[in-house]
Amino acid sequence: MEIPLPPPEKLIFVHREPNGVAYLIINRPKSLNSLTRSMMEDLAAAIKSLASDNSVRVIILTGSGRAFCSGVDLTAAEDVFKGNVKDVETDPVAQMELCRKPIIGAINGFAITAGFEIALACDLLVASKEAKFMDTHARFGIFPSWGLSQKLSRIIGPSRAREVSLAAVPITAEQAEKWGLVNHVVEKNELLQKARQIAEAMIKNNQDLVLRYKAVINDGFKLDLGHALALEKERAHEYYDGMTKEQFKKMQEFIAGRSSKKTPSKL
Repeated sequence: MEIPLPPPEKLIFVHREPNGVAYLIINRPKSLNSLTRSMMEDLAAAIKSLASDNSVRVIILTGSGRAFCSGVDLTAAEDVFKGNVKDVETDPVAQMELCRKPIIGAINGFAITAGFEIALACDLLVASKEAKFMDTHARFGIFPSWGLSQKLSRIIGPSRAREVSLAAVPITAEQAEKWGLVNHVVEKNELLQKARQIAEAMIKNNQDLVLRYKAVINDGFKLDLGHALALEKERAHEYYDGMTKEQFKKMQEFIAGRSSKKTPSKL
């Protein structure tokens, strides 16, 4: 299914598909999708709305034109940075982290500074070969507040993260894939198709478990391994204790049905 082109006046555009995939597009291409305060508020509101929409199973976040998001519009920096920056309701990254549904970042071009932080708030990333990640906080005298200083080092390692952030060194799509920052690198015209394939694979699975699994991965990642393993066990027991006999029966029937369809070579 083709995604309709966002109208120019819609700087944050949402398109829902019947299969449960929702596309969220940052649409200010002439300014490389730089964010004004009102765009940040609209993006946060859109994420919150999609998170509460029962018809939406997976969110794909991308940008229009040559950029995913080039960060905050520095011509209005004071309005952004000195506003009510602690308000979770109007904070898009906070809303992404509160969202129980998987968010796939389709990185079509530049993901710079705040745009980089939005990318890091996604659950996984697919990048076009034209994508480029860059942290310019140190260059422009901006203090990170959406997680870049903490998340990047946990993904690519502290030494690489220091070079990327302190020297403002760009990361190409190919390098990002080697470092484990992105899951897949594809041609730009294949980007949304690849993101959709991953989304559809998620939708085919048990939706309750998909939500629970995302939560335990993300929550456990914030802990040391011992506490994370304890968290997994605790939530597993809660899950199974809450299952009815009918649910266990359906699980067994599903597993038996899947197994009977497999040939020995595929087991």
